[in-house]
Amino acid sequence: MTGFALDLCVEDEAWDGHLDAIGPLAVAVAHEVAARIDVPDLEAAVLLTSDTAVAALNGQWRGKPGPTNVLSFPAPEGAGTLGDIALAHGVIAREAAAQGKTVLDHTAHLMVHGVLHLLGYDHEADDEAAEMEGLEVECLAALGIANPYEDP
Repeated sequence: MTGFALDLCVEDEAWDGHLDAIGPLAVAVAHEVAARIDVPDLEAAVLLTSDTAVAALNGQWRGKPGPTNVLSFPAPEGAGTLGDIALAHGVIAREAAAQGKTVLDHTAHLMVHGVLHLLGYDHEADDEAAEMEGLEVECLAALGIANPYEDP
């Protein structure tokens, strides 16, 4: 087992109702990703924030207006961290409701997704998407979470 960890930073009180579960969830996600991939003994910061904050980051760094569910910002090599992940509560809550999932299950999926991006995985090409989604499904299954790519 590596020393890989996800450190939480809560910026939006909308996350407050989930905090008791999100800490252990972050530990479990880090463990499951590390069990499948050679993850360095580093950490990643997970910012639990608002749609407004993620919209600003999305505009600044991706040139896209509006919020998205998760953003990943890999750190430069040698920085002592894998990077940062930002999660938008409002987007995640709306998506979870629309997909018939809990906020925590959807958050777990997006944490796994964000960590994989920090590790260099992508989903732009079909073969890359299949590999990345396969890893996501494996990690989530180990956490008792249904395949997010199948209709409920």
